[in-house]
Amino acid sequence: MMQRLVDNVLAVTKESVKTITYESLNNIVRLINGVSALLLALLPGKATILEGIHGWELRPTLRGPRFPRWMENGVSSFNQFIHELSVDSDDSSLGYSSEEEDSDRYECPPSPASHTSRASGTTKYNRHQMDWIQYILLWILFPINFLLGIPLRLFKLVYCTVSRSLSISGNQRPPRLDKRMQSIKDHIIHRVTDRRSGVVEDLHLGIEICIEAVFDVVRKAAHFLLSPSKAFGTLMRLFSFHGSGNMEDHGVVDDAFISTATTGENGQTSMERNTNFQSLSTDARTCQDVITELGYPYEAIHVITDDGYVLVLERIPRRDARKAVYLQHGVFDSSMGWVSNGVVGSPAFAAYDRGYDVFLGNFRGLVSREHVNKNIPLREYWRYSINEHGTEDIPAMIDKIHEVKTAELRLSKPDIEETNDDQLYKLCAICHSLGGAAMLMYVITHRLQDKPHRLSRLVLLSPAGFHQDSNIVFSAIELILTLMAPVLSPLVPAFYIPTRFFRMLVFKLARDLHNLPAVGGLVQTLMSYVVGGDSSNWVGVLGIPHYNTNDMPGVSFRVAVHLSQMKRAKRFRMFDYGSPSANMRVYGSPEPLDLGEHYELINIPVDLVAGQKDKVIRPSMVKRHYKVMKGAGVNVSFNEFEYAHLDFTFSHREELLSYVMSRLLLVDPKHQMNQRASRSRKKGQVAASSM
Repeated sequence: MMQRLVDNVLAVTKESVKTITYESLNNIVRLINGVSALLLALLPGKATILEGIHGWELRPTLRGPRFPRWMENGVSSFNQFIHELSVDSDDSSLGYSSEEEDSDRYECPPSPASHTSRASGTTKYNRHQMDWIQYILLWILFPINFLLGIPLRLFKLVYCTVSRSLSISGNQRPPRLDKRMQSIKDHIIHRVTDRRSGVVEDLHLGIEICIEAVFDVVRKAAHFLLSPSKAFGTLMRLFSFHGSGNMEDHGVVDDAFISTATTGENGQTSMERNTNFQSLSTDARTCQDVITELGYPYEAIHVITDDGYVLVLERIPRRDARKAVYLQHGVFDSSMGWVSNGVVGSPAFAAYDRGYDVFLGNFRGLVSREHVNKNIPLREYWRYSINEHGTEDIPAMIDKIHEVKTAELRLSKPDIEETNDDQLYKLCAICHSLGGAAMLMYVITHRLQDKPHRLSRLVLLSPAGFHQDSNIVFSAIELILTLMAPVLSPLVPAFYIPTRFFRMLVFKLARDLHNLPAVGGLVQTLMSYVVGGDSSNWVGVLGIPHYNTNDMPGVSFRVAVHLSQMKRAKRFRMFDYGSPSANMRVYGSPEPLDLGEHYELINIPVDLVAGQKDKVIRPSMVKRHYKVMKGAGVNVSFNEFEYAHLDFTFSHREELLSYVMSRLLLVDPKHQMNQRASRSRKKGQVAASSM
């Protein structure tokens, strides 16, 4: 009777401590969100910056966690159907709840981004504020809750007693208990490592674990003091059990962990969760995971550049296609940007659905530092500029595309012959931001070296190159880099988040910014101020999985210096090595090669696309490309859309996709094949006449 009384008192105290702790944390979060709302109301220009960014609107009450915009808005009905299935399966699989938890749980509408469980704490700060009346009601209803919970407690007590007796009599643990403990362990690990949880949600879970652990120790100590003889008897049985059945117990545990797959509730096979540090990532999905989850084929090709960098050329293969498209990302980006908007909103999937063989390029510059020299020093790895992107990375990937496509088409069509002037397929390139500048550099340098660039058309989305028209923040950064480059270069070889812990922290904070509209809107507005008022979803991009615990794209310090050199010189030119002698060794002239002066070498059509809201690369700078190309006789077109800088890749824009696909369709591989066939017939007639 005394033990039961102590257990009841401890249970009431534990739930009270939980409630007070949760509400204290929730009040702090609400205070931060409220202060952010007040600050956001005072900031000028917020309406323009937050326009069109769903989820950042100020609302009178806190909203539940949302899916990132790239997975929620602008998706196809198929994507929405798959998403609803995943939410239903998550809710149905969460069958663990106790009577004690049901008594003080406050129901909230289910969020599409998280589970409605108390263990994860995802929806707790979405409840209405609890007042003193609710506290009083909680204490009044506690006896009812306790009486209703007696049958469940008795069943648990009988079950534990029988299981303990069986384990002691047989000198081994029942395999069912091992599996149950492993299931609970996996459940806890899943809650801790939920890729859609934020810092606040993890704090809720951590607080609950700590409170449970503390009160469990207190309860056991109380039982020991109230019945010492029974406690000593239990300890003796445990010691005798461990001494006699240690080897058998280890065998059972080992067998429980040897299996590599377990069968789910519906008979489906799911891989057992790996519980090492790798599983502590917030969201370690790769471009491969996104592509395969949507039902598309995938292939990864490792490409080694001439200077030893290992690049990953990813592919959505259509091996018999005679038309291919190569997509190249920009700064602080990866191939994930081209597939991050689902089936309908992503350029990669749109191109594949229109019959293209899709290749997704990745520049050098990952935190993992992939190189043939596994022990390459940090500073040596990051010693590259945009020159290496355009003269090493892109040539290596396009040569690999040519090698792969030629081999596959010859295998599928052995009667086709390749001439010196033609190739078996048509290759177009879609490039964004820095990728556009590197692609122009690639085409011009290959033309200067009389090498084939193997491209049929370029579609450049807000390409870099000319930067003299920019805001005061970029001008200040350019001045600092120009003056301090010799000092900062040895100290800061690159810009990236250095450790796995901080990358996880940034990812989780980005999740919290989605959950708190006012805080997210404030951070979004401040980040937009830094880039001159660009209204791109800067905070939402941080939730993209390529900024995860394992790896992320970084930017070399020399790339930043190269961009500042272009801005300062007001010309699109290659990297300045700092002295006429160094430039002479590389370029054969004391000055870097001016790419804008060689635009007449571009012998393929170019489509330039600018964003009217783009404050990173303003439309005037894209028009500068257009005017120089037009003056050089290039077949070039120019178009503007009402977009910001990141809207070209991370937003679902049907009109942009339609325009880009229409430009690609202007390249007809059948026309090439007809020309080749007519050329072959002419050669045959000439050969026949000569005989």
